[in-house]
Amino acid sequence: MDGYRAALPARTPANSEGETLEVLEQGIKAAGGWLPNMYGNMANSPGLLRTYLEGYDRFRSASGLTPVEQEVVFLTISRFNECTYCMAAHSFVADKISRVPTEVTAALRADETIPDAKLEALAAFTRALLAGRGRPRREDAAEFLAAGYEEGHMLDVILAISVKVLSNYTNRLFRTSVDDTFAGRSWSPPQQ
Repeated sequence: MDGYRAALPARTPANSEGETLEVLEQGIKAAGGWLPNMYGNMANSPGLLRTYLEGYDRFRSASGLTPVEQEVVFLTISRFNECTYCMAAHSFVADKISRVPTEVTAALRADETIPDAKLEALAAFTRALLAGRGRPRREDAAEFLAAGYEEGHMLDVILAISVKVLSNYTNRLFRTSVDDTFAGRSWSPPQQ
């Protein structure tokens, strides 16, 4: 893999204090009592990890999208950004927590059409926002709205994109190794 790789050491409670320790503890609590590799890297900038955790929580708790729809959005973004860490993590969450149908997760991982029309419209609109850098075409918006979503959901997708840019870019910069918990759902981008 070409490109720069950050050399900052992962932060842990043992090598942190002050705001860094505080946000790490917040992250450990949010993760259910363990420290994901991604959080250890993000904690090198406490504001980055804090912003990620807050945005992630807001998207999960207040987006108006179901857990399945949330994973569709997160996996669509992570695949677009070719984040191997987040693809593995969200595939695991999709399987074990959000209960996303296997054929939906498989389609997202392979960048194929989702067999559920409403979820496909959500993924397509998310890709349109990403590709258009926030400027979807009229027809993209029309298809999204026709599928039963509302304009407010467009803003929820933007929140998810913001959160995933924080994590996807950090993971790409650090080349974050996939935690053992997620290793069974490892993913690699297609060769160009």
